[in-house]
Amino acid sequence: MQLVLIVIHLMIALAMVGIILIQRSEGGGLSGLGGGSGGFLTTRGTANLLTRTTAVLAGLFMLTSLVLTILAERTIHKPSILNETTVQISAKMPVVEEKLSPPVAGHKNQTQKES
Repeated sequence: MQLVLIVIHLMIALAMVGIILIQRSEGGGLSGLGGGSGGFLTTRGTANLLTRTTAVLAGLFMLTSLVLTILAERTIHKPSILNETTVQISAKMPVVEEKLSPPVAGHKNQTQKES
């Protein structure tokens, strides 16, 4: 189910990017690529359609984001590390019982090479 929602989410995101790029801005946008002025819709009708489409796609994007977040939280429920006590944390830590002795004068360490 999550995979299907992720694919739908990506398709909505790509469609929203495309619709936003087509909209006419102060610089003209990419709407000039559509041909001459005798097109399918008038300029005002196209702007209204693109604005409404952007609003619908943005709403769907937010809805799929929320649903994906809820599904992810339900499928992977890890307890917070802040809720653990120090006893539980210390029980998880490995215990290293290596005793180090101070160096003795006149003896070479294992790390020192004999010359």
